[in-house]
This record gives sequence, structure tokens and C-alpha cells, in this order.
Amino acid sequence: MTTEPAPRWRRLEPDERKEQIFACAARLFGDRPYSEVSTSDIAAEAGVARGLINHYFGTKRELYLEIIRRALTVPRLAVEILPEGPLELRADVAIDWFLDMVTSQEKMWLAAIAPEGIGRDLEVERILEEADRESADRVLEAVGLSRESEHGQELNALVRAFGGMVKAAGREWLVRGSLDRTQVHTLLSKSLVTLVGEVFPEIQRK
Repeated sequence: MTTEPAPRWRRLEPDERKEQIFACAARLFGDRPYSEVSTSDIAAEAGVARGLINHYFGTKRELYLEIIRRALTVPRLAVEILPEGPLELRADVAIDWFLDMVTSQEKMWLAAIAPEGIGRDLEVERILEEADRESADRVLEAVGLSRESEHGQELNALVRAFGGMVKAAGREWLVRGSLDRTQVHTLLSKSLVTLVGEVFPEIQRK
């Protein structure tokens, strides 16, 4: 007598299942406008019951907002992996990590930086601003500073302004094809070195 193996989805731990749903939803939202993706689509892609999506994430909107938040927030890991050494080396590694991350989730990242599909309401704007501020905090942390230090608020704002160039450069590379990855890497790494090595000290002297 043979026993049919249990469906694969039943063997996953809850955290693994949640991440699988998240990844499938991110892929669908990257491929289609927000309005064209349903929770049924996400459930089918992940191989789960639709109710499990509600259990882990709430509504489709809540899941989408969480995907935006994660796509645009630089995690602490990005700071922890930076090597010891001169600013130029650390900037080179940081930008390389960022471009790898963007490449791995290209469609979702592009959708997240211009999420017209859901409408630019106040909650979306808040998430985008929080992601920008937290990501800027990671940059400050990488160079031994924080938003709570003297001039920290101004430095965080400078990094957020740099972040605007990062998004624009990403679109030139991934959407328009007017820059390649090497050129974007050069632009961003050298700009980051200039920001931290020259602009920050000017602000801190005031």
C-alpha cells in the first residue's frame, strides 16, 4: 500500500509559507497593475487558500503596502556586511549590494518607486517617506552617524535627496536603458563618497 505524499505547501513552516505568499504577491504586483491582481490570483500563485493571505497580511491593500515598504527600505543587514576599510571601498560594496537587490526584484522595485496602481494616497505617501528616512538612517549608521546626532536631521535629509537620484538612475538603467549597471554603479558610488566625505563635513561645521 502506498501513501500519497502530503501536498508541498503543508510541509512548510508558517514563516516559510508567509514568505512564499509575500514573494508570489510581489512577483504578481511587479508584473501587473495593482487593480489587475486579486487575492485569488495570489492564492493560486502561492498554492494556498485565499483565507491564508487574509490571516497573514489582512487585505490585498495591506499586503501591497507591506511589499512597497520592504522593497524601498534598506535593511540593517546591508550595513552589517560592509567591510572595514576606506570610505571608497565601503561605498563600492554598499552600491554593489543595492544594485544586486534591485536586480533580484526589478519589476517590484520599479513599481514601488512609482506605485500609481494603488493611487498616491496619504498612507502610501507615509510609507514612502518612512522607507526613505529609515534607509537614510542605514547610510548614516554605516558611516558612524545617526539622525539623533548634531545635524543628524540635515544629514538624513541630504541622504534622502541622494535617494532621489538613486531612483532616477535606476529608471535610466532599468526602464530607458540609457545607462548600464557599471555606469550607474560609478555614478552612485562616487556621489555617495562625495556626499559623505565632502558635503557632510561642510554641514557639520556650521
